[in-house]
Amino acid sequence: MGFFNFFTKELAIDLGTANTLIVYEGEIVVDSPSIVAKDLKTGKIIAVGKEAAMMQGKEHKGISIIRPLKDGVIADFEASEQMIQEFIRQIPALKKSFFTPKLKMVICIPSGITEVEKRAVRDSAEKVNASEVYLIPEPMAAAIGMGIDITKPQGNMVIDIGGGTTEIAVISLGGIHVEKSVKIAGDVFNDDIAYYMRAKHNLIVGERTAEKIKINVGSAVDELSNPPEDYPVRGRDVITGKPKEVIVSYNEIAKALDKSLVRIESAIMETLSKTAPELSADIYKGGLFLAGGGSLLRGLDKRISEATGLPVHVAEDPLRAVIRGTGMVINNFEKLKVALDQ
Repeated sequence: MGFFNFFTKELAIDLGTANTLIVYEGEIVVDSPSIVAKDLKTGKIIAVGKEAAMMQGKEHKGISIIRPLKDGVIADFEASEQMIQEFIRQIPALKKSFFTPKLKMVICIPSGITEVEKRAVRDSAEKVNASEVYLIPEPMAAAIGMGIDITKPQGNMVIDIGGGTTEIAVISLGGIHVEKSVKIAGDVFNDDIAYYMRAKHNLIVGERTAEKIKINVGSAVDELSNPPEDYPVRGRDVITGKPKEVIVSYNEIAKALDKSLVRIESAIMETLSKTAPELSADIYKGGLFLAGGGSLLRGLDKRISEATGLPVHVAEDPLRAVIRGTGMVINNFEKLKVALDQ
């Protein structure tokens, strides 16, 4: 290690629409919602991450709640820079530094973003003292995080269902052969649930409540062998304007999510139809690999398996598959740099 390399710290970042995770020295040191709260009078950021998320839906007119990323890409440059900067400040080991270290970063990106959007990610990183910035497609990072050897001459299909996008890719020999990115994922599921609650139950619920419904009784199928208990939901009655509570079941949420899940299935089938025959043979044998928070939806693996006729494997701790893979890249940089966006 050279003298100046001693002053460079290495970070792996999963800059997600819903959550941001950071790995430093092989450990996840930041796992927080990608959200900031801004004081509209002073223009200053007053809360970031979990603290800002607690304010969502409960803020007064002097506070703006901002989600700097939309559909997996930066939508608010200033807020994203401040958010990343604050998350980096929270890393205990970096707090103890007597100087501001240079940073070498590997950052996840959706596979379908444009060169302009890639430049925006690099610019945001460079403004928080990054001297080296490398980008890695999310499906590639997920594959590595799931223990797939991406360098082998073997086709593997990875489906990463995040907060803003669903990333589908066929990977072999360290590269992506076919890819598809659709803007249907966790956030759209929340919107579907909120719409259903209003249309079916005349109940207006916020984004946080819709998320809780998805976690507690979310399902991709209307028949589960081990169904969750019905869930009480509180919100505002559309007609009377009064607070109200209704009970919802997983069967209802399966209906609410059906149209979005059909679109994800269609994207998977389209990707399969564009896959080379030799890679298709590998996928037939090995099946499909699911990662991302969306893969936790009850029965989703079963539904996709029935739609494709292929076995489906869900990652262990799917929420962290992408950041695990990104961390492995920065820790084994020379071996795995083939996975980086070129």
